[in-house]
Amino acid sequence: MANIKSAKKRILVNETKAARNKAIKSKVKTAIKKVDAAVAQKDVEAAKTALKAAIVEITKAGSKGVYHKNTVSRKIARLSKSVNSIA
Repeated sequence: MANIKSAKKRILVNETKAARNKAIKSKVKTAIKKVDAAVAQKDVEAAKTALKAAIVEITKAGSKGVYHKNTVSRKIARLSKSVNSIA
């Protein structure tokens, strides 16, 4: 355990940030799963609406620093490709 006050604070701040990042990543994963489920059922309209929601979540995660911009771009591209394959 840390003895220095600033080190103790860093531990608390890191825990807070880790919890926030985990929550954001969980939202992104859920949004991606909804798109994949709609694609699996070949429901074009549901897939498109789920894709729009997923793009918003992924972009937010990127702007908050949870994901790198290239990761954000890759995730969006793969989802869009899967939705376009059933359209």
